[in-house]
Amino acid sequence: MTTTAEATATGTDAAGPRPLIGVSTYLESGARWGVWELDAALLPAGYPRLVQRAGGLAAMLPPDAPGHAAATVARLDALVIAGGPDVEPGRYGAEPDPRTGPPARERDAWELALIEAALAAGLPLLGICRGMQLLNVALGGTLTQHLDGHVEAVGVVGRHPVEPVPGTLYARVVAEETSVPTYHHQAVDRLGAGLIAAAHAADGTVEAVELPSAAWVLGVQWHPEMGEDVRVMRALVTAASRPGARTTGPAQ
Repeated sequence: MTTTAEATATGTDAAGPRPLIGVSTYLESGARWGVWELDAALLPAGYPRLVQRAGGLAAMLPPDAPGHAAATVARLDALVIAGGPDVEPGRYGAEPDPRTGPPARERDAWELALIEAALAAGLPLLGICRGMQLLNVALGGTLTQHLDGHVEAVGVVGRHPVEPVPGTLYARVVAEETSVPTYHHQAVDRLGAGLIAAAHAADGTVEAVELPSAAWVLGVQWHPEMGEDVRVMRALVTAASRPGARTTGPAQ
């Protein structure tokens, strides 16, 4: 009989092996912990905890050479592109707004390569906040560089309701209007090729996007890792657990 500790160590549970969910990370200079101040690949603990609560195994994916993205994706059962800094406006043909944050070019390049590799491989993919915006940019969409009302205060996660679009993947996962944790000042403007809006805020902001031509590709503008609702992540884990979950990706 397998004990709980043994199951944790081997990545299995009563239902079988848990799918491996890769989560992209920050890359920060001068991070401090204990007596150390060093460059660090960082990920708020809410991300791996959410993956674990939803039944998956979490693997951190720090920025790497974009040419390694396909090999990385080949080892995963699903991919999460995490939240973080603003996408560099040049990636979608825009000049920086004065309120747009400094670029994270290494992370942009790596995560765009991961997204492209996941789409090509038909890997289940979830974009969270920045991750949703980057998914849109990867498919040729643009971003609104600043909007008001979606940040409660600097460093404070707020909440507001989002309404699902009937008939979408997101609506099948969360059928009702739901209050979600939110912290962002940018949003989807023109949708990328093949993407559709799957949820909206009360002011009309696109709060979720999905790619109907793919097996399971969803982006959410809010931060599920900052809340208690595991339904979106559980849906990703479920998609990653299905036999033959990978499909031929949409044409790029």
